[in-house]
Amino acid sequence: MTGQLKRIAVKIGSNVLANGDGTPDVQRMSDLVDQVAALHAAGISVVLISSGAVASGRGEIKPAKKLDAVSSRQLYSAVGQTVMMSRYAALFRRHNLVCGQVLTSKENFADRTHYLNQKNCMETMLENGVIPVVNENDTVSVTELMFTDNDELSGLVAAMLNMDALIILSNVDGIFDGEPSQPDSRIIRSIGRTDDLSSVIRPGRSAFGRGGMLTKYHLARKVAGEGIPVIIANGARKNILLDLTAGKDVVCTRFQPSERAFSNIRKWIAHSEGFARGEVHIDEGAEKALYADRATSILFVGIKHIAGRFMKDDIVKIINARSIPIGVGRAGYDSEKALSLIGKRNARPMIHCDYLYLDRTALPE
Repeated sequence: MTGQLKRIAVKIGSNVLANGDGTPDVQRMSDLVDQVAALHAAGISVVLISSGAVASGRGEIKPAKKLDAVSSRQLYSAVGQTVMMSRYAALFRRHNLVCGQVLTSKENFADRTHYLNQKNCMETMLENGVIPVVNENDTVSVTELMFTDNDELSGLVAAMLNMDALIILSNVDGIFDGEPSQPDSRIIRSIGRTDDLSSVIRPGRSAFGRGGMLTKYHLARKVAGEGIPVIIANGARKNILLDLTAGKDVVCTRFQPSERAFSNIRKWIAHSEGFARGEVHIDEGAEKALYADRATSILFVGIKHIAGRFMKDDIVKIINARSIPIGVGRAGYDSEKALSLIGKRNARPMIHCDYLYLDRTALPE
């Protein structure tokens, strides 16, 4: 990774921070903090997206009775988050650095005002030399409102803060063309914008986290599509962050970024599919126009159907004639008014091109 790096997001997975029995690996945590401190001294601002709270909580408390999945996660995370932040604070203090806790939830990214409030908070922290340590607020999140995992959260943070790179630290060297433990499996060193490798990636989850390599792959492709380089690397490798930022030839998987520039609001929209409140179904002609090399809005003349109830400025999914989701956008009308305008030629766009995100991997044949 070469060039003038000013800001990077580093996601540290549960398996990186945990020993084999699930207890926190304090030495690993210390080594990574030392590297972040060195990057800070070199003028590179770092935002940490850190897992490990639930695993830490399990090592601190034994429930008095059997708990359901949500309750146990809330309990362990409430206890474990204080343990994790205490350790981070002590480790950064050795370098005369201050870290700050940022707990968030998926709902905070769904609302544009809350999104900007979070952005302003972390921008202020960085401007004042404070290292944000970000994690999902598992104490209030329930299943349907949770992030897929902290990989998803790291992508949202990287896009929100317009990072120069996102580094995802896992317990393996990157993405392999088979099961990593098998001797004939080879690491995939570089993934381009048009490469589709989802069929060769194992779908399983990690031992101590909710995610797996397939979710990392899909997240990395989306973030790279917004122009942010993404690297998946082994967090156990000595000096991994220093070597990557210095441009050394580290064994890892690199996702090549798009050259397309995204505005901040389009980056927000790109990650908002899970917050969509309705659907806009378009015909083949409208789809072809969208994928042309010029900026194109979604006009009512190309809309076949509108589903769901939504307000003006809500996020809606864009569905093509084959019933395949191809993107998301911010609605220019509420659903009732939009229904009355289907097929009209002289109305303002249903979704303006400035507030539209298309999945470039779903190009029409």
